[in-house]
Amino acid sequence: MNATQQPKVLVVDDERDMLNLLAKVLVKKCGCSVAVATSAEEALEMVQVDPPDAVLTDIKMPGMDGLTFLQRMGAIDPAVTTILMTGYGTIEMAVRALKDGAYDFIEKPFDNERIIRTIGRAVERTRLLRENVQLQNRLCDQDQFHGFIGRSRRLAQTVELLRRIAPSNVTVLIRGESGTGKELAAKALHAMSPRAARPMITVNCPALPEHILESELFGYRKGAFTGADRDKTGLFVEAEGSTILLDEVADIPVSVQTKLLRVLQEKEVQPLGQNKTFSVDVRVIASTNQDLEARIRRGEFREDLFYRLNVMTVVMPSLSSMAGDIPLLAQHFLDRYSREHGRDNLEFSAEALQSLMRRPWQGNVRELQNAVNRGVLLCRGAVIEEDDLWDDQGAFADPEDDVAGLALAVKAVEAVKAMEGKEPLEVYGQLPYREAKNIVLHRFNAAYLAAALKAAGGNVTAAARTCGMERQAFQRLLRRYNMESRSFR
Repeated sequence: MNATQQPKVLVVDDERDMLNLLAKVLVKKCGCSVAVATSAEEALEMVQVDPPDAVLTDIKMPGMDGLTFLQRMGAIDPAVTTILMTGYGTIEMAVRALKDGAYDFIEKPFDNERIIRTIGRAVERTRLLRENVQLQNRLCDQDQFHGFIGRSRRLAQTVELLRRIAPSNVTVLIRGESGTGKELAAKALHAMSPRAARPMITVNCPALPEHILESELFGYRKGAFTGADRDKTGLFVEAEGSTILLDEVADIPVSVQTKLLRVLQEKEVQPLGQNKTFSVDVRVIASTNQDLEARIRRGEFREDLFYRLNVMTVVMPSLSSMAGDIPLLAQHFLDRYSREHGRDNLEFSAEALQSLMRRPWQGNVRELQNAVNRGVLLCRGAVIEEDDLWDDQGAFADPEDDVAGLALAVKAVEAVKAMEGKEPLEVYGQLPYREAKNIVLHRFNAAYLAAALKAAGGNVTAAARTCGMERQAFQRLLRRYNMESRSFR
């Protein structure tokens, strides 16, 4: 479904007044195109002709009831999201409805705002499920550009720039945040260049101490320094006729920068311990995620070297600037890790896809890749749920050094203290941060869920509504903390 298309909602109820009321609300508040049916049989005929994006149906109706209609709907189009409503709701009925695939269960009388919110989420869920099927088909046919996955305008511009500069010998500086694919871009440049027949040499600049980096890049002669018991060919000479990638070039020490400048200016290399220079034919590609201009101002990077490297600049887009590619990338990684871990036929739930789309992705594509890998490893069935993608705190990143994570732990401690009146903060302060936070959050969440269920008399739907949560999300938390709602009735 096109995201700009008007959502289509089908409302099914044998009460004409209820149909008219719901249709008016959805058209006015949601901007939906609304179709109505007075029976499940009529609704099924309409669905086969023009599948809606969401269905809102009563349960108690003459002829086919809403639960049977739900099952028949799933056979026709499993992507359509169905919401059940009734004025005679029971816990057993709600449980059965959710097991049969209902997205939500709403008891009459209901408020308009809740209907509007639920329909909005249902439409988004259907859209994501349908897009996911399209993406799976598209991945099978897609002509990948040297490992790049995506169709966003921003990525297309970057790919076009790589195509245009690849055949030349020009020095290229690839800039971008961590996890945006700078090394992938360098490999693409080399693979499309006339130098592709020889392997590209990659130097991880931050990983090598200053004296080792210099000898690795430029080589040395026997006796040049203590321990130099033989001649060593430098990486620039090894890259003769090929490409050398200086990964994270901002971390090269200033003393080595001086010699690197000479290589770029004169196309010559002078090994340590030798006066003679050697001409080299090497294309240089450099990458960095740092602000080189700021390092120049602080005297940490040579300005003349910067201009030698910055002949042509490629800026890799962040994942947030090509958010439309997230489902396509997620499906690509799902296919990859399903094969790697021997877990066939996995798929994302609509809620998992929604959470992937909402994530800010500070770690960019690499963070997304790790999240999907985690989901493949941890999901219990054939569907990756939202909870499988991250830890108990709902974050991908390790919050150990995160101020927000610390504040959350302190608030949780205070909440537990308020409920139990014991175990002051000093006790937790004697434990390692991670251990203390996990203990406190576990106790806080368990106490919070118990209080919500107790107040609702064990009614999961009512407890979830009070907590401002979806019923399915509330149930997942109950399973995580091994809690049963019937214990609170």
